[in-house]
Amino acid sequence: VQLQASGGGLVQAGGSLRLSCAASGRTINRYTVGWFRQGPGKEREFVAAMFRSSGNTYYADFVKGRFTISRDNAKNTVALQMNSLTPEDTAVYYCATSGRATLSSLRSRDAYDYWGQGTLVTVSS
Repeated sequence: VQLQASGGGLVQAGGSLRLSCAASGRTINRYTVGWFRQGPGKEREFVAAMFRSSGNTYYADFVKGRFTISRDNAKNTVALQMNSLTPEDTAVYYCATSGRATLSSLRSRDAYDYWGQGTLVTVSS
């Protein structure tokens, strides 16, 4: 199983980026997919997730209304649309999949089995 995250880059504050997570070796809509991020000197934190069975989406409070997670079954990808970016959003963003996450655990890194390599997002002020 491989996850490939892409779409990161340098953007000015207020701008937008769209990250993509492509899965090979598994059908992505059968798994809960999460996005996490790790800023400089910080721990990896939950950003957003799409639950495998319902397709329901969940967000960290600090991204609600700005970020949107979505899935393209035909392309076997999950995207994270990020709008109204601020310098505080600067981080390496990771996608991950889980076949065992529950509604209570999907915000936890420990619930995820496979991780992509990360893509760097830098937001300048």
